[in-house]
Amino acid sequence: MKILVGITGASGSVYALRLLEELSKHDFELHAVFSRTGEQVMRFECDSGKERFPCVRWHEHDNMFSEIASGSAAIDRMVVVPCSINTLSCIAHGISNNLLQRAASVMLKEKRPLIVVPRETPLDPIALESMLKLARCGATILPASPGFYHHPKTIDDLVDHVVGKIMSVLNIRHELFTPWTDPNIAQ
Repeated sequence: MKILVGITGASGSVYALRLLEELSKHDFELHAVFSRTGEQVMRFECDSGKERFPCVRWHEHDNMFSEIASGSAAIDRMVVVPCSINTLSCIAHGISNNLLQRAASVMLKEKRPLIVVPRETPLDPIALESMLKLARCGATILPASPGFYHHPKTIDDLVDHVVGKIMSVLNIRHELFTPWTDPNIAQ
């Protein structure tokens, strides 16, 4: 399976790092692309970058000749995490200013799974309308909003919950959090 991870300059790079860690445990063909500021934000927030993942095929944000700019590359699934509202709005309106946006547009036109993980809050009507537009086009909108029913103790627990939700939507087994069960039923 070919999976593409798009990483924008929105705060929340830790979600992308953790997702790449989890995906790297599997035998997938992994591709990734930063937006223009995505790697800068990752280095600022996490003191890390693409060198941490030598198994990932990295694409330059301005290389529109990259294979991921074409439907014939047959990327099976794409996740944009974290997704800035600017990138989300561009994708929703068919604007491809960079390779990340173009690759997301390809996923929509080819009717392949696209997961967008916005991290912004609060949301204005324009952002909400863009999310609705993307959802109607077939994308999954998965806000970076962790649950608390698993009794998180650390920031990593919160990150794992969101990344686990992404893995679940990708239909990839994981052990990042314990699924909800009825607390009234004896385990």
